[in-house]
Amino acid sequence: MSHADDVVAALDRGEVRVAEPEGEGWKVNADVQQAINEYFRERQMEPLEVGPFAYHDKIPLKTNYDELGVRVVPPATARFGAYLSRGVVLMPSYVNIGAWVGPNTMVDTWATVGSGAQIGANVHLAGGVGIGGVLEPPGAQPVIVEDGAFIGSRAIVVEGVRVGREAVVAPNVTLTASVPIIDVTGDEPVEHRGYVPPRSVVVPGTRPKEFPAGTFHLSCALIIGQRRESTDLRTSLNDALRDYSI
Repeated sequence: MSHADDVVAALDRGEVRVAEPEGEGWKVNADVQQAINEYFRERQMEPLEVGPFAYHDKIPLKTNYDELGVRVVPPATARFGAYLSRGVVLMPSYVNIGAWVGPNTMVDTWATVGSGAQIGANVHLAGGVGIGGVLEPPGAQPVIVEDGAFIGSRAIVVEGVRVGREAVVAPNVTLTASVPIIDVTGDEPVEHRGYVPPRSVVVPGTRPKEFPAGTFHLSCALIIGQRRESTDLRTSLNDALRDYSI
C-alpha cells in the first residue's frame, strides 16, 4: 500500500482528519489533503456493483455500517475515506471522501457533504443542503459546520465557510467566502465574511450595489438575532426561526 492508501484508510477509520479543532479555531492538515489528491491520481477506474446498482469509479464505497452504529437509508452513499460517527443517520444523501460527520448528526434527503467537509455532532443538514468540498490547494480550509447547528433546506455552504456551534441557517441561504454575512441586530451593521458566529440566526437577504447600468441587489445573509435558550437541540429549525417571526 502507498502512503496515500494508508492516509485514506486512516481517514475512513476516523484516526486522522482533514481539519480539527484547535483552541477557538481550526487547524487544517494540508498533508492529509495532499494524500487524498495523490490517492485520486493513483487509483484506476473500475466497475462497482452494489445490489442492483452499478457504478464506474476510482473510489470504493464505505462499508460496515452496522459495526459503526450508523443508519443508512437506500440509496444513500458514502465514499471510502469519509468518517461517520456513531448515531449518524444518512437519509438518501451523499458523503464524499475526507468528510468527517460527528455523532448523532442527520444528513437529510438529497443533502450532500463535500470532500473534506467537517460536520459536528448533533447537526441537522436538512433536505437538499449543499455542503461544498475543499481539497485544493492543500492548506485551504474546508467547510466547517460546528456542533448543534441547524442548516435549513436547500441552503448552500461552500468555499471554506465556517458555521459556528448551534447557529441556525434558514432555508435557501447561500454562504460563500465572498457573500457578506451582516449582523443587523445593533444600531450599525457588522459584516462577516466566511464565518457565522455561534448561535446566530441567519436568513437570506439582499443589498443594493451601484453598477454603470444602474442599481442592482446582490445576495447577502443577515444575522437577525441569537438562538434563544428555549430553542434547544430537540427543537426544530422552524421553531428557532419562529422566535423571530420568520
